Amino acid sequence: MRIGLVGAGPWARSVHAPAIAGHPRWTAAGVWVRRPDAAAEVAGITGGRAFARLDDLVDACDAVAFAVPPAVQGELVPRVAAAGRHVVLEKPLAADLDAAERAASAVADAGVCSATVLTLRFDPAIRDWLAGIPAGPHGPDTVATARWLSGALLGGPFATSAWRAEHGALLDIGPHVLDLLDAVLGPIVDVDHARRDAPDLWRVGLAHAGGARSTVTLSLRIPIDPTEFEVAVVGRAGRHRLTTRPADAVACYARLLDELATAVDSGDPRSPVDAGRALHLQRVVDRVRVAAGG
Repeated sequence: MRIGLVGAGPWARSVHAPAIAGHPRWTAAGVWVRRPDAAAEVAGITGGRAFARLDDLVDACDAVAFAVPPAVQGELVPRVAAAGRHVVLEKPLAADLDAAERAASAVADAGVCSATVLTLRFDPAIRDWLAGIPAGPHGPDTVATARWLSGALLGGPFATSAWRAEHGALLDIGPHVLDLLDAVLGPIVDVDHARRDAPDLWRVGLAHAGGARSTVTLSLRIPIDPTEFEVAVVGRAGRHRLTTRPADAVACYARLLDELATAVDSGDPRSPVDAGRALHLQRVVDRVRVAAGG
């Protein structure tokens, strides 16, 4: 099967492109971005060609992977899905909830397979951690806390990202944390409280379907290295603490591609990390933003 890549930023170059280039079940069709020089550079990593038009890339492949800002992804996903192409989606799904709804609806209407780059979900150690927690939804006798604090937006390859600068940690790492808490405790159904303070410090309280509660602290502008990361679950479900993140994002992405290929072969578009999941997380993110007065 052939897969094309839309995007040429730092994440496209460091994760998407090398994972696609080395994957045994996918052949790189090529790359398209609005800057031809950037497309040629990333195409050299994938082993595909640089396309001058998005439609030509779509015509040349069976699936399209997106590595672009949320506003661009939200605009392009309906167009690609309507052409019958499977999609690899970055998070967040779109820049706002309305665009995310349209994108997810387009994927569902087309009946194509989709996978969201929730990298934590494809790490073997984190999968083992999740499997070791009794299945939810959990009641009010179980609570969880999560924190992800780093200085990623103080310098480095992502510090110049316009959408990250505007929306901060909530849209960037927020979906990863919300996804884990939702998977552990049961679906997030409400936001108890949310606050954003300088420097991009988010503090959020969440309610889950069975009555469990969780709290989240996020920031990408704390001068700390290495990143401070922890998810802890305590209560009737026992004690479960996660303190490590994936060391190899390319390997996680390769597992995503494995599972997407299996879904395509089976003809079953359902997936725990499909476009519907991305939309659910964006709805939660939107409720957090509104609760914080943003």
